[in-house]
Amino acid sequence: MLDVTLDALLDTLKLFPFLLLSYIIIELLEHKTDLSKPHGGLSGNLAPLIGGATGLIPQCGFSVMTAKLYEHRHVTVGTLLSVFIATSDEAFVILLSSGEGAKAILPMMAVKILVGVAVGYLADFIVQKKAEAAAAEEHFECNSCGRDHDEEKAWFVYLVSPLLHALKIAGYVLLVNFAFGYLFYSAGEDNVMAFLQSGLWIQPLIAALIGLIPNCASSVVLTQTYLVGGITFGSCLAGLCANAGLGVFVLFHNGKKWKRNLTIVLILYLVGVGVGYAVNAVQMAAQ
Repeated sequence: MLDVTLDALLDTLKLFPFLLLSYIIIELLEHKTDLSKPHGGLSGNLAPLIGGATGLIPQCGFSVMTAKLYEHRHVTVGTLLSVFIATSDEAFVILLSSGEGAKAILPMMAVKILVGVAVGYLADFIVQKKAEAAAAEEHFECNSCGRDHDEEKAWFVYLVSPLLHALKIAGYVLLVNFAFGYLFYSAGEDNVMAFLQSGLWIQPLIAALIGLIPNCASSVVLTQTYLVGGITFGSCLAGLCANAGLGVFVLFHNGKKWKRNLTIVLILYLVGVGVGYAVNAVQMAAQ
C-alpha cells in the first residue's frame, strides 16, 4: 500500500512541471498574441504532424499540455487526437530496457504516428466548416480561468495564477493516480495479465479498454504482457493507441463538455481496436 501511495505521488510530481508550463504557455498565448481571436489557434497545416511527433516522446505530460491547450482553443481536435494516439507513456522506456523487446519500438512508433496523424487530419477535415462557423459566433475568454488579468501584475498573471491552476489540477491527478494504482494493486498484476490473455480476437477489445485508464500503470501492464508473450503486437498497439495518459482525465475536468469528452474517448477506443485487428490480421497473413 505504501508503494501505491509513493508511486502516485512520484507520478504526480513528474507531471507537475508540464501542468505548470502548460498554464504559463496559455497565459502567454492569450496575453501576448492574437491567438485568443477566432481563427487564431495553433491550427496550421503541420499541427497534427508536429503533435504526433511530440506525442511519441515517452512522457504523458505532453498529452496533458495539449489537452489544456485544446480546452482554450489553441489547438484543434485533430492535433489533440494526433498527440493522444501517438502517446505511449512508459511503453517505449520499458521496451528499450527489456533488451529483446527494443526491436518493437520502431514499428510501434511508425504505426502510432501514421495512425495519429491520419486521424488528426481526418478529424480536422470533418469539423473544419462547423468549427469556422462556430468560431465566428463564440466569445473566447482572454485568460485561463475566466477572470480579467489585464490590470494585475505580470508576475501574478504569468507565474502565480498558472501555479495555482497547476496545483489544483495536480491535486485531482494525485487522487486519480492513487485510485487506479490501488485498483491495479488490489486486482493484482497477474490477474490483469490473465484478463488480457483472452482469445486473439478479443484481445484488442480488452487491451484498448485497459489503455483508456488514465494512469501509467495501464501502459506498463500492456507492455509487460506483450513482452512475456501474453498478447500480440497488434493487441499491445490497440491498448497503446487508446492510451493518452492523463490527458483524457484533464479533458474530463471540464464536466460541461462531457459529451465532447466521451466522443473523444470513443474515437480513441475505436481507433485502438481497429489498429489492433488490422495489425493482427497482417501478422497472421504474413505467417
